[in-house]
Amino acid sequence: MKISDRDRRALIGLGIAAILFGLFYWFSNSSSSSSSGGAKTSTPVESLDRTEKRLANLRKQAATLPGKQAVLNQVSRELAEREKNLIPGDTAEQAQAQLLQIVKRVAQQQTPPLEVGQVELGRPRMFGSAYGQVSLSITMTCHIEELVNFLAGLSAQPALVATEEIRFGSSHPKQKTMPIRLTVSGLVARRLVPRERGLASFD
Repeated sequence: MKISDRDRRALIGLGIAAILFGLFYWFSNSSSSSSSGGAKTSTPVESLDRTEKRLANLRKQAATLPGKQAVLNQVSRELAEREKNLIPGDTAEQAQAQLLQIVKRVAQQQTPPLEVGQVELGRPRMFGSAYGQVSLSITMTCHIEELVNFLAGLSAQPALVATEEIRFGSSHPKQKTMPIRLTVSGLVARRLVPRERGLASFD
């Protein structure tokens, strides 16, 4: 079977076209694979880099936790130890009664023992934002050195008590004593201080 010149030229053109199409398809796939491969390579690298930075930050934060926890534990222990010395009581009145017992006990421990005269109960009030405060005023007659010893004994008590005010009356020249009005306060739990409608008064 003879092939005409026209058919031969057509076959040659078709072959060239097939070769060109094959080359174009090969280059297209190669380029696409190269682009897609680059994306698959860069994305995990970027993700891994972000993860490593985040992990490093977490490690830094975790490294500070033991120190922070130790400080918190120390402060909590000191606070618990300090709050053991709050004036006990379920109510402000009970706390004031405990405060009065402390004052009378210290007065009896003096040499000679001091006699507590009139007692006036104050009103509970806030002490800062975390605690309450109760107070009372007493009268007594004593020598100046006895007062100094009494105040020293009061300040040595483990309970959180303090002297707020001291008022001196006219002294007795013969006995060398003087009447004194002393106001003492003590810290109590915050819950003992009324939150609404003002502060309760004591008769």
